[in-house]
Amino acid sequence: MTAINAKAYEPATPRKVAFLGLGVMGYPMAGHLALAGHAVTVYNRNAAKSEAFCAQLASASAVKRAETPRLAAQGADIVFCCVGNDDDLRSVVLGDEGAFAGMQPGAIFVDHTTASATVARELSQAARARGLQFIDAPVSGGQAGAQNGVLTVMCGGDQAAFDAVKPVAMAFSRAFTRMGDSGAGQLTKMVNQICIAGLVQGLSEAIAFGQRAGLDMAEVLGVIGKGAAQSWQLDNRGPTMVQDQFDFGFAVDWMRKDLGLVLDEAQRNGARLPVTALVDQFYADVQGMGGGRWDTSSLIKRLR
Repeated sequence: MTAINAKAYEPATPRKVAFLGLGVMGYPMAGHLALAGHAVTVYNRNAAKSEAFCAQLASASAVKRAETPRLAAQGADIVFCCVGNDDDLRSVVLGDEGAFAGMQPGAIFVDHTTASATVARELSQAARARGLQFIDAPVSGGQAGAQNGVLTVMCGGDQAAFDAVKPVAMAFSRAFTRMGDSGAGQLTKMVNQICIAGLVQGLSEAIAFGQRAGLDMAEVLGVIGKGAAQSWQLDNRGPTMVQDQFDFGFAVDWMRKDLGLVLDEAQRNGARLPVTALVDQFYADVQGMGGGRWDTSSLIKRLR
């Protein structure tokens, strides 16, 4: 059973929603929507996951599953989605059985996939042609953030559509912010991943250095965490890096996918990202060590 930790939900008018993709992020996000009182129809390629969701949330609100994205989206005010990549997103949105085919004019599609800004703009245009709205809304906070309903969400799209979605999406968020027009959410998530890549490499080098110097790194982290070196990564990943624990969290495979999006976008806009490109290759080394499913903090394994 996937953990979905109920919280104090902000008041919101109950809406009819769909959620496409019940992975490690989507499952608890959809669960919070149900716990907050919204009627939720779910779709997942693996129907067993949809069945498990409906069984787990049966007492929370009106939950049901659908056989296709189109059927899930029928009658929904808002369709949420969280899948793997650009191609996965297109597969659940477009075509005769895609979500757009089932959505009513005026409905809003909210994509939480970390995808390219290009596909966000492409699908926004396709949505408008059908009288729909599309918001690209990638998230930060990882599996724990999804389970606890405290994700940070970065959005791109129409202001009115954003305003309509925000009260509902706060069921799984602690911050839900419009960054600009279509694609701006994905670009903001890329900025986030650039920051994380550099931070984790710096933290890896710092811990490896301290251990080689014979320092008590638990004590060191406690001290420097009260100064200018403090960060979420130091507080939440530093201790497990010291203990060589990586079987949790945001997988290296996912980070490489995200950094690939970043580097592709940098090629288009001319940004120079030498450190990010280097850290991407370091993550390739970790994959070569069999660590594709390890947490991103496993960068330190290269230094031991």
